[in-house]
Amino acid sequence: MDQLSSMDASFLHLETPETPMHVGSLMIFDLPEGYQGDYYEDVKEMLGKRLHLSGLLNRKLAQMPFQLAEPVWIEDDDIELDYHVRTVTLRRPGTMAQLEQLVARLHASLLDRSRPLWEMYVIDGLENGQVAFYTKAHHSGVDGKAGVELAKVLYDVSPKMREVPPPRRKRATVQYQLGVTELLQAAANNAAQQYRKLAELLPTAAKALGTAATVMASQRSQKGERSLSLGLAPKTVFNDSITNQRSYSTMSLPLADIKVLGKRVGGTVNTIVMAMCSIALQRFLAERGLLPKEALIAMVPVSLRAEGDKAMNNQVSAVRVDLATDIDDLPTRFKAIHASSEAAKAVVRELKPVLGVDVPITGSPWLMTGLASLLGRSNLASRMPAAGNVLISNVPGPGQHLYMAGARMVHYFPVSIPYHGSALNITVHSYAGLLEFGLTACRRVLTQDESYEMIEHLRAALRAIEALPPVEAEIVELTTQAAAQSKAASAAAASVTVIQPDELPPAAANDKASRAS
Repeated sequence: MDQLSSMDASFLHLETPETPMHVGSLMIFDLPEGYQGDYYEDVKEMLGKRLHLSGLLNRKLAQMPFQLAEPVWIEDDDIELDYHVRTVTLRRPGTMAQLEQLVARLHASLLDRSRPLWEMYVIDGLENGQVAFYTKAHHSGVDGKAGVELAKVLYDVSPKMREVPPPRRKRATVQYQLGVTELLQAAANNAAQQYRKLAELLPTAAKALGTAATVMASQRSQKGERSLSLGLAPKTVFNDSITNQRSYSTMSLPLADIKVLGKRVGGTVNTIVMAMCSIALQRFLAERGLLPKEALIAMVPVSLRAEGDKAMNNQVSAVRVDLATDIDDLPTRFKAIHASSEAAKAVVRELKPVLGVDVPITGSPWLMTGLASLLGRSNLASRMPAAGNVLISNVPGPGQHLYMAGARMVHYFPVSIPYHGSALNITVHSYAGLLEFGLTACRRVLTQDESYEMIEHLRAALRAIEALPPVEAEIVELTTQAAAQSKAASAAAASVTVIQPDELPPAAANDKASRAS
């Protein structure tokens, strides 16, 4: 029995029929040459042998009485594999667009909370002979980084499937759910542990807050420079209440090229992604006459996970990054985005010990659930001030090719969560030398055709960034300009004739003499 942290449980409490809170992946596989088997059956057999390797796959929720505290995870020893692993065949011709639309529909439905919170789909019928695999798991049990760790459990690094040790034999249980006494005792014990951790953390928290304040003070911009302190975000079409209908589109880029480009223009991969989104969003809104004068702001999740931590839970916070859409000059905008992103990450690095603290709040389940329902049904999202306009996430993934049941994974696209007030989620995931984009949105705000339009804007944005001058060339140009200005100033100074008092005209000389007296 393992009680959910406040962060994990918040994804349960904030879930409504309009806002399913699960994350997913869309993978494309090349079947082995000459393959004649049933790939769905092969995948199901493989998963059946490996369920015990990940706690995510064999645990379910046990709710607290009257929702007085967070629920707990309990082990489920009766998993119906045919329910969790399903198969779908695309209608002819089986295009990528058909696959993306199918994933959008599958991603819109809620997971059954009486079972382990995950589903997987083997999808055949693609016109190129490939097979797709779509998975979704509730965010309460897994964040993006933990999802990558889960992938390492389920997949292989070669076509040959590795042998895994069988699960240990356990004594059979007859309880479907825990008793009230056990649940309440678990809640009390968990609260006591969390308050003890809070007390132990106070000295570290004080030091972290002090260091963060120093970092923020050092980031104050000079007079005339763009401020690194962000106010509220302007209202856009994305800051609205959403429905459960989804649109979804994908894009893949060579990661090595993006890394080289980042170094050439003075940024990181993350800066390139942010700049691409900035340009694409600006053009999309400007074409519709909906671009606000103020700069758009991105909400960017950041991982708080320590190196080597493989726990299947959420360890994440979020920062706000200036997309500088009010700056027309692209090199200047790029610098502003990079400066804002680096400044936000610097503060988070210092605040990690504080941001990851779990604070138990009695009655938070019914309180948060009520607020989530109110937010969706009252249309408050379109009326309330906005902290950000769009969610943009960049998750590092496996660097080598993975295999599942002998098939080679060629693409690994993310599928994420839009929410009330943030109707568009752009998630980027690296995999085997590729940078895989997944755009998940409310279909009422961003239709499927508009999602494809956004993809084209992203491609055009990348071309615009590729046309930027290299940092070295910019430095040389600035140096040349400075030298030219200095030379011109010297020449101007040399051309000035110094007039001595005895050379002044009579009137000027008399005036000088009168001032002297």
